[in-house]
Amino acid sequence: MSAWLPTAPCTPGGCVSVAGPRATLPHRVLRLACCLVVLVAGVLAAPLVRAPAWLPAERLVRRWARLLLATLGVRVRVRSAGAAGRREGGSLLVANHISWLDVLLVAAVRPGRMLAKTEVGRWPVLGPLISWGGTVFIDRERLRALPGTVEEVAAALRRGERVVVFPEGSTWCGRGGGRFRPALFEAAVRADVPVQPVTLRYLGGDGRASTAPAFVGEDGLLASLWRVVSVRGLTAEVEFLPELPPALFPGRRQLAAAAQRVVDRRRLPEDAAGDPGPAACTACSVHPGGVAAGPPGGVRVPFPAEVGR
Repeated sequence: MSAWLPTAPCTPGGCVSVAGPRATLPHRVLRLACCLVVLVAGVLAAPLVRAPAWLPAERLVRRWARLLLATLGVRVRVRSAGAAGRREGGSLLVANHISWLDVLLVAAVRPGRMLAKTEVGRWPVLGPLISWGGTVFIDRERLRALPGTVEEVAAALRRGERVVVFPEGSTWCGRGGGRFRPALFEAAVRADVPVQPVTLRYLGGDGRASTAPAFVGEDGLLASLWRVVSVRGLTAEVEFLPELPPALFPGRRQLAAAAQRVVDRRRLPEDAAGDPGPAACTACSVHPGGVAAGPPGGVRVPFPAEVGR
């Protein structure tokens, strides 16, 4: 792994806790079986859904993602600040990153082209489905490929498409967060489209923040999946916050910092603001706005000269 990549201190042993009521073993197995059926159906239907222009593809994606989350025992709750998240046209949707479930959660509410690391495209079953969804893949090992990825995202935004980015660059357990990397915000600046900040939260049956869905450190996908289906009463919240027009900010760095501030304010549910959380969550601060390890020595992403201005 390249030394410049952002990392989080969260680990499965240090942060992740499956607290509260558990699903029975037969219930867990049933959830997994239903999930596999819906997932395979999505893989088979994806080429057919994308081909005819008359099909309501976005609506079908939303319903499929909600159904898949339901098979895993995850309920979806949407919050919105006024009309936030309801506009048409190009926008850069940016959210905090906790789990592989984040992709499904956003797709269940406001689908768009995802930005994902190249490794995701090689995942069995899910990888081809993500690729067919028009995902923009970023090779995090090749720093020189980043400007090309930014321009690809900017071109999609100019065409009026919605692009979904997790700018922390790494998953956190949900009780802390990393710095929003400004690189992809440059795409919104170039395309002159608004940034839509979104806060993602996972709550247990008691309404408190849950780290069970977190996919951190050396966690395995199957182990994380088993934790999710083991929880009863898991709720995933998506909160759309007011849009940020790039014209109001001097550049991508200030735009990224503003988006992070509004997301961090809503990272934890109201009744958990003073809650220290499970004793196992020791790797990061329980309050939002923790800072992930950055590039050593302040390594700067090598964009063309005008980007850094």
